[in-house]
Amino acid sequence: MSISRPTASTSPELGRLRLGSLDPVEMDRELIRLIAEEPRLMPHLHLSLQAGDDMILKRMKRRHSRADAVHLCARIRRLRPDVVFGADLIAGFPTETEAAFQNTLSLIEDCGLTWLHVFPYSERPGTPAARMPQVPVPVRKARAARLRAAGEAALGRFLESRVGTQAQVLVEKGELGRSEHFAPVRLDRSAEPGTVVRARIIGAADGGLLGRLSA
Repeated sequence: MSISRPTASTSPELGRLRLGSLDPVEMDRELIRLIAEEPRLMPHLHLSLQAGDDMILKRMKRRHSRADAVHLCARIRRLRPDVVFGADLIAGFPTETEAAFQNTLSLIEDCGLTWLHVFPYSERPGTPAARMPQVPVPVRKARAARLRAAGEAALGRFLESRVGTQAQVLVEKGELGRSEHFAPVRLDRSAEPGTVVRARIIGAADGGLLGRLSA
């Protein structure tokens, strides 16, 4: 995987750039510098973590360790304190024990993850993983539910922390838009789609924020 690194001359007409599906091992010093210094890069990064247990990561053939993920998030947060992280996480990968799962579950807090994409492992015939000892399907689903519940709690805490702050909302349709941190925002009145409007966050509900347009 290669990452095209945004620069000041990349798509200058775009006021916002958002990075997703980032492999931790691809995030070199230059990219991290851009995250810290390029104002058009939004303070929301979605990481391809997959798991938080070193043995499971090795069996997935991932190139990063649990410690790498935690260190990366801490490093970026020091440079850009308002950043929030999303992540892809898989529950019930073959050979995953309860202890290994707990390492993934605790990654939500250790990395400070806010936006989760959680998937129970699904076999793909012919792959090395399909030949490994399988975790029972009900266990996979139960672990995925536990990850989602932890993610929803983390998201709720984040959304509540935004109440009373100002947000720059990219209007998507009518009263609906997204904040810099990727949070859905319902505005108190419609605005022009594609514009960025300033809003005061007056509440949090239903997995998103409520905003009042500034005069």
